[in-house]
Amino acid sequence: MHWASLLPLHSASPIDAQSLAVWALQFTPRVALVEEAVLLEVEASLRLFGGAESLQALIEAGAQELGAHVAWAPTGLAALALVRQGLADGLSRPLEQWLDALPLTSLSAVALHQATLARVGCRTLGQVRALPRGGIARRFDAALLSALDQAYGLRPETYAWVSIPETFHARLELMARVELAPELLLGAQRLLLLMAGWLRARRLGATAFTLRWCHDSLRARAAGPGGELTIRTAAPTQNVAHFARLLGEHLAKVELRAPAGELELLAIEVQALTEESHSLIPDPAHQGASVRQALERIQARLGEDCIRRPQLRADHRLEWMQRWSAQEPRRSAKPQPLHGLPLPTWVLAQPLQLVERENRPHYQGRLQLLLGPDRVEGGWWDRDADSTGNAEPTRNVQRDYWLALSPHAGLLWVFQARLAGEKTAWFLHGHYG
Repeated sequence: MHWASLLPLHSASPIDAQSLAVWALQFTPRVALVEEAVLLEVEASLRLFGGAESLQALIEAGAQELGAHVAWAPTGLAALALVRQGLADGLSRPLEQWLDALPLTSLSAVALHQATLARVGCRTLGQVRALPRGGIARRFDAALLSALDQAYGLRPETYAWVSIPETFHARLELMARVELAPELLLGAQRLLLLMAGWLRARRLGATAFTLRWCHDSLRARAAGPGGELTIRTAAPTQNVAHFARLLGEHLAKVELRAPAGELELLAIEVQALTEESHSLIPDPAHQGASVRQALERIQARLGEDCIRRPQLRADHRLEWMQRWSAQEPRRSAKPQPLHGLPLPTWVLAQPLQLVERENRPHYQGRLQLLLGPDRVEGGWWDRDADSTGNAEPTRNVQRDYWLALSPHAGLLWVFQARLAGEKTAWFLHGHYG
């Protein structure tokens, strides 16, 4: 078996064991809280993470950032005994050689009888293990022998596994009072790392999270109890570095009303995350992700209105079918097509009137009408106002659109204007790619 034990070092980080256990669920569902430490049974996860060395490096790197010590051993109680003594590697040589040299305090069930065992000359686990089992069973409780057998791999271990919480909510008491908002990022990064572990365990991506800070108890009454900041992303993600960059940009514009002493992080909007493909063929679903992240950073730094996005409108008229808005488009059902013919790839800013010969439109040669007509009519309600406030004429149109073929220009999108009282004319409105 392959066990890991995580021990929070409160001198380095105030992350508690419960939060550490939730973070560890991203590596294996077999996570247990045992006294002051967290135990992970990772044997079934080794292949998933590319082998023992790769998984150990991932867990150790994350634990170091969270301020926890890691130990590895073939059994859970052995890993717990090693981590309590500040040791790390219990896999490089036989387990008995590691455990026999450890003091009695390494296992809680043995430490309860430390005074009695010391009187018979026992100072290490190996010396206790060398005593007659019958005498140990008669003089001490059954938990002592059971703990020894489980630590040495002679008896199976049973634990109550931690379940994944439905929502993420973590708190962190800062090591010192913080007076500048950008300095909150150092503590917030540990909370973001915990949130990323919870997201990976549930196969989710966050689209919005909230960071709250509590002011010091000696604050002025006008400062209030604290403040909060909500960060949104364009697409669901588990990327801690991206979360930290966005949070840092927003914190740079915040001014604390009083020193902060505690942080709180909540994942308020999450979505199911599409699994990343490991194929050598590029995945279209992930192309453009870096562009979205760059736009989010620009928007966080320069303001909400600096980025404009195209939005479709329910309008048959091609010129006004799309508008640019600073608001994030709503995620709704795919809009239904408003035209019977395929729309062109490129649309002219102003329709170009075509030459007619023998009642046929010409553009780099005589046009052959392939499909149509597709009538578009409306816009009598649509008016523009000029700078003086006077209403401009309406944008009312009545057009018959055709898919036409030019001998030299290829496929074209043309229409015949048919407004009553106006001369019928042909116009070029778009090109196909």
